[in-house]
Amino acid sequence: MAFLEVKDLHVKIEDKEILKGLSLTVDKGQVVAIMGPNGSGKSTLAYALMGHPRYEITKGKIFLNGEDVTGLEADERAKKGLFLSFQYPQEIAGVSVSNFLRTAINSKRGDENKISVMDFHKLLQEKMSLLKFDKSFALRYLNEGFSGGEKKKAEILQMAVLNPTIGILDETDSGLDVDSLKIVANGVNNLKGPEMGILLITHYQRILNYITPDRVHIVVDGKIVKSGGKELALEVEEKGYQEHKAVSQ
Repeated sequence: MAFLEVKDLHVKIEDKEILKGLSLTVDKGQVVAIMGPNGSGKSTLAYALMGHPRYEITKGKIFLNGEDVTGLEADERAKKGLFLSFQYPQEIAGVSVSNFLRTAINSKRGDENKISVMDFHKLLQEKMSLLKFDKSFALRYLNEGFSGGEKKKAEILQMAVLNPTIGILDETDSGLDVDSLKIVANGVNNLKGPEMGILLITHYQRILNYITPDRVHIVVDGKIVKSGGKELALEVEEKGYQEHKAVSQ
């Protein structure tokens, strides 16, 4: 049984249906890539999985470790093992990276199992070293004045500290230069393992040069139109999405 299972998911925003019957699975230790053109429903899938209230699930189910979580709030899903890295991370003025992450990890752990200051500092330094952050980064206000690459690396740092079972990465590669892309990919490769799976949502194939997917799904017009191995991503790079758009119609 896969840890994350999505069955026949239909999602609408206001009166517009975006996802039209999407099913997939992601298990611990796996990297599953979702590719598709702009407007195909990739980010809608990410937000719906995480429980964003704007995205209404009209049909289908989401299961985590066999439990139906379709009706749960976003924070409850996070506590059960889901994490979402945003495509456009928000600035939080006056809140340092360190304080934000300590609050987040304690929220996940609960009042009776809060992490000590010393243990948190050790954990944070370990994960920052993994992503090649300068130690002073922890004192900066979250995403305030960050470059695009720093914002994306900060998202991966959050995932590293929170240690979810399934990490959903929504176009984490967008806007990254080659050096930042390699650092982010290296961080993901170091984090994924027997206890963590990755749902990697991307428009381009280039991040898959550094993160090898176990499975690739092509999404067009709210549906998966083709699935395969890593070679499918190379096919998309060569031929584009045009033939897949024709299949969806």
